[in-house]
Amino acid sequence: MNRMDTTVTPLRVGLLGFGLAGSVFHAPLIATTPGLALDTVVTSDPERRKQARAAGGPDGEVRTVASADELFADADRFDLVVIATPNRTHVPLAHRALDAGLPVVVDKPLAPTAEQARELAAKAESRGLLLAPFQNRRWDNDFLTLRSLLGQDALGEVFRFESRFERWRPRLKGGWRESGDPEEVGGLLYDLGSHLVDQALTLFGPATSVYAESDVRRAGAEADDDTFIAITHETGVRSHLWMSATAAQLGPRFRVLGSRAAYVKYGLDPQENALRAGARPAEGAPWGVEPQDAWGTLGAQDAPDELREVPTLDGDYPAFYDAIAAALHDGTPPPVTAHEAAATLQVLEAARSFAHSA
Repeated sequence: MNRMDTTVTPLRVGLLGFGLAGSVFHAPLIATTPGLALDTVVTSDPERRKQARAAGGPDGEVRTVASADELFADADRFDLVVIATPNRTHVPLAHRALDAGLPVVVDKPLAPTAEQARELAAKAESRGLLLAPFQNRRWDNDFLTLRSLLGQDALGEVFRFESRFERWRPRLKGGWRESGDPEEVGGLLYDLGSHLVDQALTLFGPATSVYAESDVRRAGAEADDDTFIAITHETGVRSHLWMSATAAQLGPRFRVLGSRAAYVKYGLDPQENALRAGARPAEGAPWGVEPQDAWGTLGAQDAPDELREVPTLDGDYPAFYDAIAAALHDGTPPPVTAHEAAATLQVLEAARSFAHSA
């Protein structure tokens, strides 16, 4: 990990939301990033407020407030606002942050539509403020490994990119993520699909056409829980993307087919489970490391002697907030842009149109 100079005065961060995204991803990553300090968390839940106060890491106890109004009333206190609230609130809260003159990171999806994402981008640019969507899966171990292999031309010309986020959750968990209300922006298409499409566009470029199949499989479910997207890229690569809560046996995370070889990788990056278990990235300590028995394979079926295991590069979620700190301190580009998020949302909107016409 390429971390910032620890002598730099930390920038104070206000975090809105302390559910899954806020508590598992944003708070620990912010608190362990040199150049950033988790100052305030917005949550009205008493138990979450208790947990949030202990999330500050070496910078001490975190202040908590009950509402976004309280945070924005004290806007001069902050150098950065991070929005990790339910999807329906992302756009209004991002506008409030930018109107208050604050740089902002927004958990995915940035907005329900590409048009709204572009409006936010235009506002941020007009004010000279950072606006960065949190697309942490660009720093998954398997994605980093595949990107390295593509840079080495290890597969030859890539024909097809298959990517899956599959789960086996036959029983509903409830909450806004499974709501059928369009205002909630729930369902797997905008949840896991935001990652899958962002990864595909990052690797293989803009989409020229989109096809999708989207279903509601589980009894009592309201939002899509089993969706497939096919993208044709300008480069000619075809991406086939699966997201499901109904997969009793999981397919490969990646299967990438090229003119000379294929890369096949099973299993998920270990960083999320580590964060959920309370582990924290630390300078100089191993992070995102995968055991050899989980490595992917590279080669061709007709040359089994040439099939080889590919060591998986370490996952690096801390790189996102390292880049945010550098952008704010030094003016370097953000790690992800709102325009990139808009391109992803354009694909998601096209995919959603198939579900509505089915």
